Amino acid sequence: MANLVIDIGNTFTKAAIFEQDELVYTEHYKALNTTILDTFLTQYSVDKAIISSVKKNSEEWEAGLKQKTQLIYFNAGMTTSIHNHYRTPTTLGLDRLAAVIGANYLYPDKDNLVIDGGTCITYDWIDAAGNYFGGSISPGLNMRYNALNHYTAGLPVVKQDDTFESNSGDDTETAIRSGVQNGIKFELNGFIESYAKNKQQLNIILTGGDSIFFDTLLKNSIFAPYIKNEPHLVLKGLNAATQKHND
Repeated sequence: MANLVIDIGNTFTKAAIFEQDELVYTEHYKALNTTILDTFLTQYSVDKAIISSVKKNSEEWEAGLKQKTQLIYFNAGMTTSIHNHYRTPTTLGLDRLAAVIGANYLYPDKDNLVIDGGTCITYDWIDAAGNYFGGSISPGLNMRYNALNHYTAGLPVVKQDDTFESNSGDDTETAIRSGVQNGIKFELNGFIESYAKNKQQLNIILTGGDSIFFDTLLKNSIFAPYIKNEPHLVLKGLNAATQKHND
């Protein structure tokens, strides 16, 4: 039997099929529909499904899915596998919560720093005993580039350059690129260094759309050997939550 995992974001919806802990299929959609879901249910013999959503309103296909399988809605209370000390758990982003659950599930008994490079960059720490106290949120890569253009009169829109390695720029475009990309690199190293103090078992887990780029920024750092790239960490966390929900 398989689990269907659905992560509904602001722009895309990600769907994945897990057989136990193995991710056997994943895809993202502008919009899911009943036809796609029926294909999942038949082809993979789905027994359980879990939905995590940033939206307040239900999707049209949810009622049909509820009739055909055991449906779970991921929420702030599904933390049986970790100890959540976040002061306002109901305001914690479900993607952040799923990511730390996934980190703790994949790498138990280790200190895990999850860095999610998406619209925002989030840093979330969960210790070897499964204690989660919170983290940090800062502007993401594209947000920084766009903000420089939006909030000034003369700065152009600049896109990221994966090959840029200079410490400074010699014109406006490269000066912006240096400020944004080197700024993120220094930020990444600074956060990692602050969490890494006195930690013997360290995992730095990169996830999100910019995770590969962040991996490139950190390739020459002293932390490079401890980095693990988990692009599907949130989906894996949701799958882990599904299994714990039924223990």
